Amino acid sequence: AQFALLVLVNGFVGAVVGVERSVLPLLAEAKFGVASATATLSFLVAFGLAKAVANLLAGEFADRVGRRRILIAGWLLGLPVPFLLMWAPSWDWIVFANLLLGANQGLAWSATVIMKIDLVGPRQRGLAMGLNEFVGYVAVALAALGAGYLAAAYGPGVAPFWIAGVAVVLGLLVTLLFVRDTDAHVALEASGAESARAAVLPDGPVRRFLHSSWTDPQLRAVNQAGLVNNLNDAVAWGLLPLFFATHGLSTVQIGWLAALYPGVWGVSQIAAGALSDRAGRDHLIAGGMLMQAAALMLVALGTGFWIWAVGAVLLGLGTAAVYPTLIARVADRVVVSDRAAAVGAYRLWRDLGYVAGGLLAGVVADLAGLRGAVFAVAVLTAASGVVAWRLLGTEHINEDEPCWTC
Repeated sequence: AQFALLVLVNGFVGAVVGVERSVLPLLAEAKFGVASATATLSFLVAFGLAKAVANLLAGEFADRVGRRRILIAGWLLGLPVPFLLMWAPSWDWIVFANLLLGANQGLAWSATVIMKIDLVGPRQRGLAMGLNEFVGYVAVALAALGAGYLAAAYGPGVAPFWIAGVAVVLGLLVTLLFVRDTDAHVALEASGAESARAAVLPDGPVRRFLHSSWTDPQLRAVNQAGLVNNLNDAVAWGLLPLFFATHGLSTVQIGWLAALYPGVWGVSQIAAGALSDRAGRDHLIAGGMLMQAAALMLVALGTGFWIWAVGAVLLGLGTAAVYPTLIARVADRVVVSDRAAAVGAYRLWRDLGYVAGGLLAGVVADLAGLRGAVFAVAVLTAASGVVAWRLLGTEHINEDEPCWTC
């Protein structure tokens, strides 16, 4: 029952951020006169920085203050966001709202991820993460689609953001009334035998972070793949609506494309997560990154709604192969007592991809055009897939899963 409640809660978390995907980039110039791609994507840089830091804090403090309190804090930070977006008098207010939104997403989504990992055994981590991300990103897709229709009917300034307002209130109420902490499950798992290949992180938050970030080649491979994955998501969120609009697509068509990618991503993650439990995680990570690269290349080189729809589907499938698998791979790698800290460090690097994507895509778009920016990110994604292939093959962790690089 608690697992189901946390899945529902993560759906509310996804809906809060989903409304921005189809309307906020279009508001930049239409309402606030922001013409530069770099300036337009400043909201994504703010979002990514806040979310990355919140992820790390959630991981470090989850064992000290409890997962449920982290989740409640995330909802409280998210409460003012929809209303700031509705009534913002300038673009600076939008950027500030996205700082709060990033903190909301980092704390709330991290808490639900860690709590679900606590509630399931090691043999079902991939499936658990697939279910979590499935509901979260289907909610993102539905909110993006709903926001697109509301923007077409009532304008993009106010009506779409009521979806986020309802979601944040319901998420806070469900958490306060029904969600319980998972500390007993952590203690139960910690009392059992650890995997012989699970790593123990060093003492101290700085040394723990450095080991999780760079020293361990397995975690380094996961971190770089997560960062580039979310760099792609930043491009899909902040740049592709502008790219589609310059080619004459309507607001509703842009809404469909903005919803199609996270929708396919969300639905496919259940199968991808379960497959990673049985067939191994590493080949899904490397293969998923290469599929994302191919999808972005198709979007960059193609023209027309249906070509871009195929690209959105492929991008969703590639992201689904990677997203739940990376988190499960981190949980596989470390002992139970270090799991929250390792997941927090991974999620920090992953969500710094929003910062990197906002800066890189904005600068390249201003210099080489929107199509050139999408093409450059496709090349970078392919390189990340190759790096993941090489680093994840340096050591085989789970004796029960096939070794595809040995």
